[in-house]
Amino acid sequence: MRVNRRTTATVATAAVLGLTLAACGGGGTSGDGGGEGGGNEVEVFTWWAAGSEKAGLDALVGVFDEQHPDIEFVNGAVAGGAGSAAKDLLQTRLQAQDPPDTFQAHAGAELQDYIDAAQIEDVSDLYDEFGLADAFPADLVDRLSSEDGAIYSIPSNIHRANVVWANPTVLEENDIDPEAQYEDLDAWIADLEKLDEAGVTPISVGTTWTQVHLLETVLLADLGPEAYSGLWDGSTDWEGAEVTAALEDFETIMGLTNDDRDGLDWPEATQMVIDGSAAFNVMGDWAVAAFEEQDKVLGTDFTAAPVPGTDGTFDFLADSFTLPVGAPNPDGSKAWLETVGSLEGQVAFNKAKGSIPARTDADPAEFSEYQQTAIESFANDTIVSSLAHGAAAPVATLTAISDATSKFTTGAADLAGYQSELAAAAQG
Repeated sequence: MRVNRRTTATVATAAVLGLTLAACGGGGTSGDGGGEGGGNEVEVFTWWAAGSEKAGLDALVGVFDEQHPDIEFVNGAVAGGAGSAAKDLLQTRLQAQDPPDTFQAHAGAELQDYIDAAQIEDVSDLYDEFGLADAFPADLVDRLSSEDGAIYSIPSNIHRANVVWANPTVLEENDIDPEAQYEDLDAWIADLEKLDEAGVTPISVGTTWTQVHLLETVLLADLGPEAYSGLWDGSTDWEGAEVTAALEDFETIMGLTNDDRDGLDWPEATQMVIDGSAAFNVMGDWAVAAFEEQDKVLGTDFTAAPVPGTDGTFDFLADSFTLPVGAPNPDGSKAWLETVGSLEGQVAFNKAKGSIPARTDADPAEFSEYQQTAIESFANDTIVSSLAHGAAAPVATLTAISDATSKFTTGAADLAGYQSELAAAAQG
């Protein structure tokens, strides 16, 4: 595989240098139709810098090299949980008119800020050129489309957020049935409390974004898909009694998590379940690769199921790629987007990353046992949009909710104050 690989530190340093040059008049190009450069290279800006995410990117680059051998791939990956560090650097570059040729973004509401700032192009014509409107499910295309019908990104995958991972050995050792199917959070919390009394960490969690991830699944479990979705379109009252009850459940569950949570990211929190130092973890299905990389077998060494109370609902997010306004190498950008949307690219990428293809023509038999269940669920379940991963709400709303959650889980706000801050965040 021919890849121009840079370390994260090098990428960040180069980007800062580029901003300095841009401020002096020597930076990136601007314009409504992309830069003047050709397509002999493409800088792909992501937060896929380690683990299964990097493995997925490497697999996608392998297909890109086969499909576009004359275009050099430049790795612009920046490390950081859920892309927080990458997004901050990206915004600085976009404001300085120094965009990469394409950048990773969560499909859905997260894109709205870039659209409003005129920082990304409408790629609807590429859907026609690449035949993607027929390859992607109609409801996915609807979720990708803006209010005016334009589409601003091409998804590389589909992830499910509402998954609870468990270590069956830990459960059995504490007289808990590892095959138990909890109908609601109350039943699950009873077992979490049983584990706590036995001196076992009931549920592992990491830094703030993983706590927001847990929060959204609790809201979904207690409110149901319709009322959960209403939190984002204004039809559900954030200050209502049902939300209060859900936040009380969130408070209870957070009280049953590991004390060192704020110093961990998702891989370390998931590793606690793999190692048996925690019984449960709520994380998106990218976590399956962490288990499989360590030769853990689904159903034997770990289990995966919808978060209690959310069975029949698929909490959706998708990684996608954009065409930035003023991209220095727009031909390279379009070539990358073609590979991202291609059947070959989606199969290779998702087999490595643990997610599922956005395309409907991929053969489920090519994927793992867990992925096959996710493919079936996405086709048949009620679909809702993830908060923590950019599908449900704009970046500013998510940032405000994250700040409020951090205050609450560190003891700087009580439940009533937390609920009020969440309501204010949702109202913008």
